[in-house]
Amino acid sequence: MKHDAGIDLHGTNSVIVVLDVVDGLMDAGYVVHLAHVPALPQYSGLKHADDHHDARWLAHLLRLGLLPTGYIYPKADRPLRDLLRKRGQWVRQKTAVALSLQSLLARLTGQRFSLNQIRSLTPDTVSALVPAPEHGLSGTSSLTVRRGLEAQVTEVERVVRAQAGLRPGFALLQSVTGIGPTLASMILLETGDIRRFTTVGQFASYCRCVSSQYLSNGKRKGVGNTKNGNKYLSWAFFDAAHFAIRYDPLIRRFYQQKAARTTEFVALKAVAHTLARACYHMLRDQVPFQVTRAFAG
Repeated sequence: MKHDAGIDLHGTNSVIVVLDVVDGLMDAGYVVHLAHVPALPQYSGLKHADDHHDARWLAHLLRLGLLPTGYIYPKADRPLRDLLRKRGQWVRQKTAVALSLQSLLARLTGQRFSLNQIRSLTPDTVSALVPAPEHGLSGTSSLTVRRGLEAQVTEVERVVRAQAGLRPGFALLQSVTGIGPTLASMILLETGDIRRFTTVGQFASYCRCVSSQYLSNGKRKGVGNTKNGNKYLSWAFFDAAHFAIRYDPLIRRFYQQKAARTTEFVALKAVAHTLARACYHMLRDQVPFQVTRAFAG
């Protein structure tokens, strides 16, 4: 016989511990409800606030059907998703190392090297460019670190693509202009089961592609929590929007029309929002991308 267990997340420091508890309860046959803390209503008329009263309050909300719950990502899929997130960390560090080397060479030689030129440098070339051997060691060390990070990124991408490529929707997502194997893998792994989003608006909001503001009588009274959602999906769709604008004439015209009326950032966000909505319907209905339908306006 299964029982219900309500769990409340307070703070990010306990997320790993709580996930272990959640997995243990689910393995033991309990039905776990993971309370969504930011969406919880404030205590109403309670004189005490401790673990006992908190538990009673959560149970009361659950009985009334008012308890907002979060999605528990499947345990079997977490390792691959976390590996892809680690790739993002390596890419950021690789870029930081390249920018550091670029700054070093500009300071010592007075020349401006592009990132493409930085990628083609060799240790001998760097040593010949700088005046002192210590500077040469600094530059060659940066090259060594960068190449090591590149090797790790390549290996992570190979493993992720091999496993994510077997999932439904992987090939469909790559039919979208601007989405390649890496972005397709990230969208699939960060989204999880697309059926958990009952509407396309919920998915777009989860991807941080929807503005958050408070209006009263047509006047802006403030903004909401703009960081509420999945930052990895937000990055994926904004990155896809950059490439889509560059390579698809219809999407580029859509972007230019929006930018002429608003700003470039708002126009870019509109493209990312449209791509997110299109991917939702593609994953839900298993249909290919139709650019004329998505960007008809």
